[in-house]
Amino acid sequence: MHPPAGTAPPKKKPRKSRRRLKVAVFCWESLYAERVGGLAPVATALAEKIAGDHEVHFFTRGPSGDQDIHGVHYHYCVPSGPNIVAYCRDMSAKLFERFRDYDSPPFDLIHFHDWHFVDTLRELKNRNTVISFHSTEYGRNGGNFGDWWEFGEISGMEWFAAHIAHQIITVSRTTRDEIVKLYHVPETRIRVIPNGIDPDRYRLPVDAGTVKREYGIDPAAPLILFVGRLVYQKGPDLLLDAVPLILRNHPDAQFIIAGDGSMRVHCEEKARGLPVRFTGYISDGEHLKLLNSADIVIIPSRNEPFGLVLTEAWSANRCVVASDVGGLAENIENFVDGIRVSVTPESFAWAVNYLLDDPTSIKAFGAAGRRKVEKNFTWDKVITMMLEVYAAVAAVETT
Repeated sequence: MHPPAGTAPPKKKPRKSRRRLKVAVFCWESLYAERVGGLAPVATALAEKIAGDHEVHFFTRGPSGDQDIHGVHYHYCVPSGPNIVAYCRDMSAKLFERFRDYDSPPFDLIHFHDWHFVDTLRELKNRNTVISFHSTEYGRNGGNFGDWWEFGEISGMEWFAAHIAHQIITVSRTTRDEIVKLYHVPETRIRVIPNGIDPDRYRLPVDAGTVKREYGIDPAAPLILFVGRLVYQKGPDLLLDAVPLILRNHPDAQFIIAGDGSMRVHCEEKARGLPVRFTGYISDGEHLKLLNSADIVIIPSRNEPFGLVLTEAWSANRCVVASDVGGLAENIENFVDGIRVSVTPESFAWAVNYLLDDPTSIKAFGAAGRRKVEKNFTWDKVITMMLEVYAAVAAVETT
């Protein structure tokens, strides 16, 4: 059918090409080499999910050589340096050389995780670049400014990265607002995409009593679990200050602190005489056992951009007590799928005591959290959002 005489045909919108993308990922940790915290499982899983339909190369530190794991091509370097900034500059330079070895045909898009590769981002500023901020140096310092040189140096690198990357991604609205305020970036340049999770991976049929016995805990005793790095940001010291207040009401309560970090010695000193067990770094399998055996998971962070432990605990149907900060505040509906409180030992103790006095709420909040994870945080939902960003930055349609 033709348009009426004298009528100009409608203009067709230019179509973007639909094709397989070639994606480079720069991240200083992964599940298969150097692992520090929650960034490793998130960045690794994201790369693997994207690799289902696209070509993904993951540049990270670790033993020399290359590996192909779950469809992702891993390229490594062994960096060195007298401090964290020099170390990351060396890592960035070495991995940029590895990148150049694989840049023909050229990568369609380069995705950076956090500040560690700002020198490489500078070299590639005219390419299609995305940077994900999983936190800021301000946030890692517990929501405080620091007067030491590393704080200023890293904050400056974050500022520069935020201004030269084509697209910024943050894991929560809180982190988005932090970057807008700290680094004067227009909010329109930032897309909020939460961390994804495979909920079923965190459900493990265990006998909680048996697991408690393995740690020398009475099977009938309530177990409160902390999982994370023992650093100021994560607030393990606040939990330890809350323990005596919990024991006043529930003298049978037991505590496990799973993780390692710079505050471990201080925390162990603080916990002397208290029913607190420190596991140090634990394997993924042990993590799942403890997660599925705990009565309450506590997240006493001073600053928390997202809070991966939250979605892990919810995936395991665990009840959560958490700080009313950052991504925790955004995602927890109070007294529906958890309890969020002010960042004080007294508040944490009150919430734990409330729950131990009402076991039905423990079960109900855990079940509600599981439903929320299935609705909002599955990888299918996250990958859909991420590919929308990739398509816009690379000016193509993705499959």
